[in-house]
Amino acid sequence: MTSTVDAPATSPARALVCRGCGTEFPLAAQHACFECFGPLEVAYDAAALAAVTREQIEAGPQNIWRYAALLPAGQDPATRVTLDPGLTPLVAAPALAAELGLRAPLWVKDDSANPTHSFKDRVVSVALTAARELGFTRFACASTGNLANSVAAHAARAGVPSIVFIPGDLEPGKIITSAVYGGDLVAIDGSYDDVNRLCGELVETDEFEDTAFVNVNVRPFYAEGSKTLGYEVAEQLGWRIPAQVVIPMASGELLTKVDKAFSELVEIGLVEAPADGWTVFGAQSTGCNPIAAALHQGTDQIVPVKPTGIAKSLNIGDPAAGAYAIEAVQRTGGWMDHANDDEIREGIRLLARTTGVFAETAGGTTVAVLKKLVESGRLDPEKETVVYNTGEGLKTIDAVAELVGPTHRIQPSLRGARDAGLLG
Repeated sequence: MTSTVDAPATSPARALVCRGCGTEFPLAAQHACFECFGPLEVAYDAAALAAVTREQIEAGPQNIWRYAALLPAGQDPATRVTLDPGLTPLVAAPALAAELGLRAPLWVKDDSANPTHSFKDRVVSVALTAARELGFTRFACASTGNLANSVAAHAARAGVPSIVFIPGDLEPGKIITSAVYGGDLVAIDGSYDDVNRLCGELVETDEFEDTAFVNVNVRPFYAEGSKTLGYEVAEQLGWRIPAQVVIPMASGELLTKVDKAFSELVEIGLVEAPADGWTVFGAQSTGCNPIAAALHQGTDQIVPVKPTGIAKSLNIGDPAAGAYAIEAVQRTGGWMDHANDDEIREGIRLLARTTGVFAETAGGTTVAVLKKLVESGRLDPEKETVVYNTGEGLKTIDAVAELVGPTHRIQPSLRGARDAGLLG
């Protein structure tokens, strides 16, 4: 589908621009450059962004749309396709900091509090709002689970048909929490990369010309939704940017967009950069770590891998934004590392035990990598740090099901409680 939409007068979006060669294109359902086949992202009118004030944002709704003046679509509330995600908790984590040896404040940005319990509600709200403006009549995606949940839920709320594609071996919790919304759910015998490849082919067929694949043909708009995770952290910290952030990586796009959000806030004068700038760290699963592996090898050439391991929401073996994630990490003086399945399980339990936040395997990966970064000396224990939990632990409960359970089993009597040592 090649229709275009003119950004309304109140939108700052002006074009799509190639991240490779810089060629510009109209705001349209297009995700790759016609000149060099590089990925496209949204470019903004600098004057429009500069006109945004803290007061304007703070007076906005209690969700991502308080940042509508910094996003490419949805300035008119009547056009939004949304579950109104955002303004999720920024949880102080002093006990976790103490256990890891961090002496400056540590925070957990807990996006499991979104409507479908992952950060994907942010990107889907922006993508599908743009898709409606572009005239699409069905919503779709390729997904490792959380995105399918969100697209199906958004479509149900909007009364629009949906069709979501997933690897057939996903966690049961993520399959159920997509199927329950009543849209078409297609399980594919293959990896996420196989699913994504098929969706890339389907979007070119006549039968799917009216279908918006949020992470294919409207991907530039989709990716911009991740910026709200950067905006919110800055606002919740009193309009300042943390010195260090640790972010899970699948495609690598979330990391690049949080970094972009910080840059935009500084450029338009809403915040001041930390004295030494901010440092970005990336976290991957050892079972699928092509971005971290490339950085460790001193290259930005990503070698695709066949994903394994329990962190299935991070299992993108051929990450589209991997090279850009490496650039952001290197530019800010950060690093990337990875965690194996046992370390991920321990990361989940450590976060839950010290903060009361039950993360899915992606969050366990992030906490496990945070621990490694502290131990290796790459992350400064004297600087304020924010780690991102992107999803709810109940979706990946199998990861820790065999490790936790009742600490006692007793008969329903005082004697039973006494014999178990519960009465002193």
